[in-house]
Amino acid sequence: MSREDGTDCKHAAGEFTPVIDRNRCEGKEDCVRVCPFNVFAIDVLATAARGELSLKGRVKGFFHGYKQAFAINAADCHGCGLCVEKCPEKAIRLQRNAIVPA
Repeated sequence: MSREDGTDCKHAAGEFTPVIDRNRCEGKEDCVRVCPFNVFAIDVLATAARGELSLKGRVKGFFHGYKQAFAINAADCHGCGLCVEKCPEKAIRLQRNAIVPA
């Protein structure tokens, strides 16, 4: 099977969290299409959150209708990195979560 099927994801779900740079994301949906675990969805950035954007981020957001990617199922992320590779704006990075001892 190909990597898009999730076979090369060597990490357990929840070991990584996708972090989306709101000033870069233009909601082009590449992450949604490529993620084998349905981690992402496209939605409109809330009005209150728009104030946290840089000037460049606000301008970009305005012209793209403030559409952005959201990691709605972040706990299902297996850290395969497909979203990072495919994002045309380089707006996604994977952050390793702290391991809590049992």
